[in-house]
Amino acid sequence: MIDTHAHLDACEEPVAALVARARDAGLTRIVTIGTGIDSCRRALELAETHTEVVAALGIDPHRAATPEARRVPELRPLLAHPRVVALGEIGLDGHHGAETLVEQRRLFDEQLALAAECDLPVVIHSRDAASETADALAAFDGQIVLHCFSSPELLGAALERGYYVSFAGNVTYPNAHALREAAVAVPADRILVETDSPYLAPQPVRGRRNEPANVVHTLATLAEQRGERPGDLGERIVANAAAVFGR
Repeated sequence: MIDTHAHLDACEEPVAALVARARDAGLTRIVTIGTGIDSCRRALELAETHTEVVAALGIDPHRAATPEARRVPELRPLLAHPRVVALGEIGLDGHHGAETLVEQRRLFDEQLALAAECDLPVVIHSRDAASETADALAAFDGQIVLHCFSSPELLGAALERGYYVSFAGNVTYPNAHALREAAVAVPADRILVETDSPYLAPQPVRGRRNEPANVVHTLATLAEQRGERPGDLGERIVANAAAVFGR
């Protein structure tokens, strides 16, 4: 099993303990996410330390109106590290930062160009900005992962363009009917699963700090909704992750 999106550097517990529990839960891979230059460097340290961990590096949209947005050139050498599998998370957030969407789009476009230059897939954050995200991604020719999918209005573009769609713990929440319907619509070769640790703990452990081992709860909900066995869906997701991330 795999957790395709975790913020290990934001977790309170020692990462070694989180990785050990994930291993006990059947995980063989965790993609930890860098959200700024210092976070990216920490993600690389964790990937070098733990064989189960690989890294995706980027500057997220919440930093678009800060000095961090001017540090994109510093990403280039970090992305050359052999434990890096993607550029991200990057994107647009109209919920937390609607007033900075112009700056967000500038940062987004700059990092999309860098991903194309480095021939890396991108991990996309999109919240309350579905049409703007679709427009920004229209010309990008590489592989795209929609992380923590929470925008059903973006599903049409995702299916048409062959994006990978990753579901987090919020798909397990009682009122998340639209997300569960979207999970059923995603083709078998494009679905992924994640925790977004330490955020969005799935329903069975809701209210606690999330961690990679909890991905099994989200997988169970996805399998139930899709009429599949969790083990079979888990194997398919591992194959999908290998296809997009190269491992």
